[in-house]
Amino acid sequence: MLSLTLTAPKTFAWTTLPEATSPPPRMALVAIRAIGICGTDFSGYLGKMPFIEFPRILGHELGVEVLAVGEGVTHLQVGDCCAVEPYLNCGTCHACQRGSTNCCETLQVLGVHCDGGMRERMILPAHKLHPCNALDFEQLALVETLAIGCHAVNRAQVTASDDVLIIGAGPIGLTVLEFARAANATITILELNAARRDFVEQNYPGVNVVASLPDAPAFQIVFDATGNPNSMAATLRFARFTGRIVFVGITKEPVLIDDPLFHRRELTLLASRNAVAADFPRILAMIQSAQINTRPWISHRCEFGELPEQMDGWLTPEARVIKAVVTLAQ
Repeated sequence: MLSLTLTAPKTFAWTTLPEATSPPPRMALVAIRAIGICGTDFSGYLGKMPFIEFPRILGHELGVEVLAVGEGVTHLQVGDCCAVEPYLNCGTCHACQRGSTNCCETLQVLGVHCDGGMRERMILPAHKLHPCNALDFEQLALVETLAIGCHAVNRAQVTASDDVLIIGAGPIGLTVLEFARAANATITILELNAARRDFVEQNYPGVNVVASLPDAPAFQIVFDATGNPNSMAATLRFARFTGRIVFVGITKEPVLIDDPLFHRRELTLLASRNAVAADFPRILAMIQSAQINTRPWISHRCEFGELPEQMDGWLTPEARVIKAVVTLAQ
């Protein structure tokens, strides 16, 4: 079975894995049909993702087809099309017992802490598969991306009365935008890249999109989706007294906090990590009902065999990548 392994920064190698066999109880054998490429994959490719060690098979945004199910699996049938919840949690630690499976103490995320979906087939826990035969595989591959924004907005408890600032209009910033819109908040996007500003203006009428902001506390909730430590530190300046700040992006570097400002405004700082199982059926329903349209996001596509030659080009600003998707033959 063919797989693509990241052996070192910017170095892919084609490898042959043992063929996936019949799934054991409560597991399912799936064929990978579509893979979304996200910031985590690009960071891992560059050697900048703190949780990725080499060698690693990337790929956690997956649209898959069920090929076989093990004993005890009742919610899946052979041929089902599914989104994958790629967070493999223990179920017994303090976080899991509190329902925060997204930050399990021994969490293994496919394609990050353990090998992921850049392969033809794999066996996965059946309860991590969310079927929806009404959507195509590209749509299913983007569900996990959307779940990141869904969880972040839930963490911030966004309401219609909130003025929301989202810093960064890459794929993660766009997912935050989708769910802040669903909460009917008033939204401003701060984005330095002109192409990304244009994308938001064309696809999200009514959202205020700017390249800069005055250094003033104008927002009740501030999301940083850049993963840039300087940008993350600057969020405090934009938050109103009693405001909430959510770090959605992640960085290897320390983030400096202006503590007098933080205390004076009595701000709340939150981290948002991954998503929880309940987010996935909600997102599937929202795509089906056209509340979310992911089709404009997919700016670049390639077949699986072409991916190693595409990655460097997709990283250039000239490529203007919003979202790239890799497809595997059916």
